[in-house]
Formats: sequence, structure tokens, C-alpha cells
Amino acid sequence: MIRYLTRRDSLFALTAAGVFAVAAGLARAADLDSPVGVLVMAHGGGAKWNGEVEEMLAPVGRDYPLEIAFGMADSASLQDAVSRLEARGVRRIAVVRLFISGESWLERTRQILGLRPGAPPRPVAPTHRGHDPHQGHGMDLWRLHTTATFALSTEGLADAREMGAVLVERARALSNAPRRESVLILGHGPGDDGENQRWLARIDARAEAVRAALPFRRVNVETLREDWPEKRAAAEGRIRAFVEEANLDGGRAIIIPYRVAGFGPYASVMEGLSYISDGKGLIPSSGVEQWVRRQIEELRTGPFHAPGGG
Repeated sequence: MIRYLTRRDSLFALTAAGVFAVAAGLARAADLDSPVGVLVMAHGGGAKWNGEVEEMLAPVGRDYPLEIAFGMADSASLQDAVSRLEARGVRRIAVVRLFISGESWLERTRQILGLRPGAPPRPVAPTHRGHDPHQGHGMDLWRLHTTATFALSTEGLADAREMGAVLVERARALSNAPRRESVLILGHGPGDDGENQRWLARIDARAEAVRAALPFRRVNVETLREDWPEKRAAAEGRIRAFVEEANLDGGRAIIIPYRVAGFGPYASVMEGLSYISDGKGLIPSSGVEQWVRRQIEELRTGPFHAPGGG
């Protein structure tokens, strides 16, 4: 049987559509009025490493609802952090990725948040493994269960203009005769050669602030390629040669780690050589906190994206 819509039916349909449109608009407005929470992703390490990150972020946490997910884009730690923010009434989450390279685990993170297809649904009983810095992409990969929307940072600390001042601060504290000193700024480095060249170029751009601040003999940038034995062996040779040359003719070498925190394995790499370092990474410093705050401000004023079902 064919049923013809009457004018009353049409008006009802239009009214219903209007109600739904208003409701959707109110929901969007509620989202815009809801507080922005901050999820900081950090590689993670031992208690000291994690503690330095937590201490640096404490002032930020007084201004925003903030949670930290330690690990290399691990679904379990991200789910825990997102769930804690949601329990605090947060519906919009600014995700600040506290990594040296903006490329690190970027697509994997998008998949986990549901902003790109590629991660399977959350398992019925998700695992909660502890962080292992050598697990890499073997860590949990599944799509988060969440009703929040997300804005995701893409800038790494290698790109951060604030890091030039941090390097200068480190160099000034360690130097006593810059014309006789050579500075080596040393990072972890990735396995891919093209990506490693991008690391070197970006960190070298930050090193320009050191070259401009003090008249050092040399200011070089190297990456150790820590997790790739053959590439690491070649890098170790260059690093040791730099330090040995720096010590000639009454000179000395200054080592500044371009790491989030700590000195990493550099002491073992330079065993038996003479050099100066305070063992500090980029934190503790006000520069990294300033960078985190800039990321938040840029994210909170831009679009937030809802997870998809892919």
C-alpha cells in the first residue's frame, strides 16, 4: 500500500529533524565548552627518568587536567590515561607527544586513537604489560574505547625552537674556555637512514644557538643509532674520534645529550676517554615545559577529531 505524506506528516518530520539538529548543535556546543584535558605521551624509563618528566609537567598539571602515558604508543597505557581524563569530565583531549622526533610512532598513535584505520578493536581482556624500552612496536596495538575527541601534536623536540636556549644553558654551565672546547650534541637516532638525516638536520638547527652564543672550536651533532648494532658501531667510531680530537692541543670535549632525560648509554660508548658532561638531557629545564605549553595552546584552539570505526 502506498501511503502519501500529508502536510501534517511533513511538518512533523521537519520538526523532528529540527529537534535532532538542535540537539546535535547543543552537543557540539557542550563539547566546545568542556575543559580540554592533556595527555602527554613519553617514552618512559626507570623511576628517575619518569620522575623527571612528572616533575617537569607538575606545573602544567595545575593548569589543565593532565595524565601521562609512558611507553612507545602502547594501547594499554594510552587507554588508562584517556579513561582517567574521561573520569575527570574531559571530553576533548590534546595529545602532546614528548618525543625527540615528531615522526616517532605518529601513525601508530593515530591508529590507536581511532583517527586512522589500522588498529584492531580493543580486546575483551586487554593486557597491561610493563614498559620495556626494547619492545618497540611489539607493544599492545588496539583501538581505544573512548567517546572523547582528540587533537594530536606532530612537532618533536628536534623541531622545537625552545631547545636552542636549553642547549646554550647546558653549554654555558659546562664551559670554562670555549675557544679550547669542542661540543658534541648527541642523540639516540632511528634506524632508517633518511629519517636519521632528518634528525641530524633538525638538531643541528637547534645547535646554531650554541654556535652563536659562544666561540667554541667545533659544535657537532651525532646520533648513536642505539638499537641498530651495525649502524651503532659506525656511529661509535665517529663519536670516539670526535672526543679524541677535541682533547688534542690542550682542548677538551663537552657532551650534551639531546635526549628527553638522562645520559643514556653514552658513558659506556666513551669509556676511557676524557670529556665533560653533567649527564642531563633536555629536562630538567623550563624550555621543555614552555614547549609543552605551546603545543597545548596550539592544539586547544584547533580542531578536535572523533575516532572513526575503521
